[in-house]
Amino acid sequence: MTKYDIVVIGSSAGGVYALRELAAALPKDFKASIFVVQHLSSTSPSYLPQILSAAGPLKAVHPIDGTPIQPGVIYLAPPDHHLLLEPHRVLVKKGPKENRFRPSIDALFRSAAYAYGTRVIGIILTGLMNDGTSGMWSVKRLGGVGIIQDPEEAMYPSMPESVLEYVEVDYRVAIAELAPLLVKLTQEEALDSCLLPAEEVKRMRTEIDIAGQKSAFDMGILSIGEPTALTCPECHGALVQLREGRLIRYRCHTGHAFTANSLLAEVSKAVEDSLWSAIRGLEETVLLLEQTANGLVESGRTAEAKNFFAESSRTKQQARRLHEFVVRHKQVSEDGPLSTDVER
Repeated sequence: MTKYDIVVIGSSAGGVYALRELAAALPKDFKASIFVVQHLSSTSPSYLPQILSAAGPLKAVHPIDGTPIQPGVIYLAPPDHHLLLEPHRVLVKKGPKENRFRPSIDALFRSAAYAYGTRVIGIILTGLMNDGTSGMWSVKRLGGVGIIQDPEEAMYPSMPESVLEYVEVDYRVAIAELAPLLVKLTQEEALDSCLLPAEEVKRMRTEIDIAGQKSAFDMGILSIGEPTALTCPECHGALVQLREGRLIRYRCHTGHAFTANSLLAEVSKAVEDSLWSAIRGLEETVLLLEQTANGLVESGRTAEAKNFFAESSRTKQQARRLHEFVVRHKQVSEDGPLSTDVER
C-alpha cells in the first residue's frame, strides 16, 4: 500500500516564520520526508536547519549531493543550490536559475513529481512573485496533492495566489491547520499512478536534468518549446515558450527559466539599468566637454571654449531630464507595477 510520504514545500518572503510554526506543530513520529526550498540570500550562510530543528521535534538539515532519504527528516535546500529528488536520494546541484532564483521551488516540485508521482504532497506558503506555480502544476499532473497557505493569512500572498489562479489545488489552509492535515494525509493511501503523454514526460525529464547541471543546449531544449523573438535577460540566449495549461513559461538554450511574470520583471530591470548607464555616459560627456573647454580657455582660445561650454550645458540638461524619467520609472510584471528590490 503506497502512502503519501514525500512532502515538498516552497516559501519565500515571510517563509521562515511560517516554516518555524509548521515545524513546531509536527509530531515526533511523523512518517513522511520533508523537502523545503526557502528563498534566502545566495551569498550568506543559512541557519534555517538550526532554527527548524530547535522549533520542533524533527531534525532539519542541509543535505549534500546523494544524501539518502529518511522519514521524519526536514531536508532544506542549501543557499545557491537546487534541491532535487531521485528515488531514495536527494541531489544538490548548481544548475541554471529559475525565476531568477537558485534554489528553485519549481525545480524541487517537478523532480519530486517525476520521481514519486502520487506519493507527493506539494505545499506553497507565503512569498512574492510566482515561483512554485509550475512545480505545483507538475505535482498535480502526476496525481499528487496540492496545498496552499490561505492567501488571506499569508504574510505575502502572491505565491499562493498564483498557484490558486493556475492550478486546481486540493486544500487551502491556515498554517495552524497544516500540521494536522499532513498527519492525516500521510496516514492515507495514495492514489493510483497517472500516465502523461510521452512528450510531456520528456519535457519534464529534460527540465529536471537542466536543474541537475546537464547542458540544456545538448539536450535540445530549443526543440521542446515554441520559438520566440525574445532573449534571456540573464545570458541573452534565445528563449522558447512552454505552456502548462494557462501558465506560460520561457527557457533559454543555456537553461535559465522564467514565468511571464519573472521575465517581465527582469526585462524591466534591464531597461532601468540601461537608462542609468545612459545617464552615466551623458555625465561623463559633460566632464569631458568641460575639461576640454577649460583647456581652451587656458590657451587663450575663449571663442572655441564657449562652444564646448554651451554643448556641456545642453548635455547636462539631457542627463537631468533622463534622471527625472528614471526615478519615476516603475518596474512591471504581468501583475502590474512592482518592485524587484524587496528581500524575498
